[in-house]
Amino acid sequence: MTRHIPVLLNEAIEALNLHPGSVVVDATLGGGGHLIEIAKRVLPARNASSDDAGGPEGKVIAIDLDEDAIERFKTRCGGDAFLSRMLGEGKIRIVHGNYSAIEEAADGASVDAILADLGFSSDQVEEGARGFSFRAAGPLDMRLDRRTKLTARDIVNGYTERELIHVFREYGEETGAGRIAKAITSARKERSFETTEALAACITEATPIRYRHTGIHPATKVFQALRMEVNGEREHLRAFLEGAVKALASGGRLAVITFHSGEDRLVKSFFKQEAQGCVCPPNFPECRCGRAPALSLIRPHFIRPSDEETARNPRARSAILRVAEKV
Repeated sequence: MTRHIPVLLNEAIEALNLHPGSVVVDATLGGGGHLIEIAKRVLPARNASSDDAGGPEGKVIAIDLDEDAIERFKTRCGGDAFLSRMLGEGKIRIVHGNYSAIEEAADGASVDAILADLGFSSDQVEEGARGFSFRAAGPLDMRLDRRTKLTARDIVNGYTERELIHVFREYGEETGAGRIAKAITSARKERSFETTEALAACITEATPIRYRHTGIHPATKVFQALRMEVNGEREHLRAFLEGAVKALASGGRLAVITFHSGEDRLVKSFFKQEAQGCVCPPNFPECRCGRAPALSLIRPHFIRPSDEETARNPRARSAILRVAEKV
């Protein structure tokens, strides 16, 4: 059973503007919370067989790089007659792969809505063997796709001090990147880092005492940065956004939930760029580029969780939802 609580669930579902018969891509299956609500709105009636449901038949395509997440969702479907039937009939189709390959996953379908929740599920974070969290003892792995070779252990023990500083600053926005990178490279001369516990302890020791009790664990940003480097998250996000615009039908909606400022800036910038028309210099008497907007921005331009949601689920506190529509 999944422990994950979907973030901004009602807001995301409303933003997607779903209708019975819509074709939807949940680009980040995770715990399946968003997908289940999507399926209720676009697939045949829950209590009717597909032959008797009437009306248009929708489809939901779910993508995830984590095979464990896919298996957890399939197990969850086995306990729900509606989900089990939709999965069996192919109206819910699960693709094991990276969401950056969304055009391939859509397989030529005219997509009406796409959702990407870029957060990690509680199931992944709390599973110590995956090494995603400093709160759960485990090896320094952090791979979403276990078929890939690069691990957090490789980075921590193999990157130069300068390279570590870059990763911590670029992906974690860690102000103490230099101090932490120096502590890591010094400590690994005596013994390589093998576990999340050892790395978290080193980071904490390198953090001034006055910054150790701010409500955020000293290792939070470094672990985030390592996870993003291991999985190439920034590069895949760019590719996903470009592919999503191509896969959407005219009038289709793209909704993205981010959890830290670097990702949100990328999404915000992409949406703004694709919503822009002519890019000719202002002194041109007439447009020569012929560029037309690909997206229109949906107001409000971003949505945050309510106080009630963050009280129920503290992991939602940094979430931001942005939505755009294909022109």
